[in-house]
Amino acid sequence: MKKIFAILFSLVISQFAFSQGKVSTRSYRLADFPDKITKVVLVGNEVLCSSLRQEVVNHWDASAFEFCTEEQFHKLMSSPDYYFLIPLQKRFKEEQQPGVVFLSLLKGGPEAKAGGIGAMHEIVSLPLAAASVGGGRELVFMSAFVRSIQSYTLAAMGSEKVAYLPENWFNEKYAKEKKTKQIFFSKDDLEERVDEAAMIKYSDEDIHYVEESLANEEFSAGGYNTLVSYCVSPLFPEIGSFSYQLLINADTLEIYYISKHKISEKSGPGFTLDDLKKISKGR
Repeated sequence: MKKIFAILFSLVISQFAFSQGKVSTRSYRLADFPDKITKVVLVGNEVLCSSLRQEVVNHWDASAFEFCTEEQFHKLMSSPDYYFLIPLQKRFKEEQQPGVVFLSLLKGGPEAKAGGIGAMHEIVSLPLAAASVGGGRELVFMSAFVRSIQSYTLAAMGSEKVAYLPENWFNEKYAKEKKTKQIFFSKDDLEERVDEAAMIKYSDEDIHYVEESLANEEFSAGGYNTLVSYCVSPLFPEIGSFSYQLLINADTLEIYYISKHKISEKSGPGFTLDDLKKISKGR
């Protein structure tokens, strides 16, 4: 079914571009990414900004970059000469206030003059941390978010399917390599209904359920073929908020799995039984 959808999707995109008499696809709009300056917007708490600055210096190599303030961003956002890497708080319709900060790559353009940030072309947004909280596990994984955004964007330049379906691109990497991966789940990243019996059921010799500090150590050690769990959800989850579950490769600093679900009375934040079933299947 997924293959059929991808084929039909490509045909629709191709027909649309042909009927318009010009190329207007997402991948085409990204063609100038390596040639433009990426403005890294230092917005939010000081700890997060300091971490983002350092990891961009260490890991951003897909384009030239410069740092800027939030005020400078608003002055430049309507210019097509820049891309912007920026932490953004997003509020979904059922939330009273923003629950999660995303690290987003946006492209500047004239549409931002009238429509603001919401009208800008969003290349990719990755869930980074709970809103209004700083100094948490996002600092451990910041390097991977910086690296993953670059890797995805470069892949999207050459593939319309990738450009329109970012989550699939990250998950396909895990699907291709899962048999070689060792996984460390922080127990704090598991949904509350995942009990000891479920951990045993969805386990093998290379899947480990450990304390958060040990999971963080495994990532920081950069272990070969090692994936570490990371869950992002609001500090005070509301019904209608979203929880995001990620597996991050410790040696390549890239995200290998992303899932999300809406928080409800039946499902709290964290890796659910469905997540564990998908992750363990076929290993």
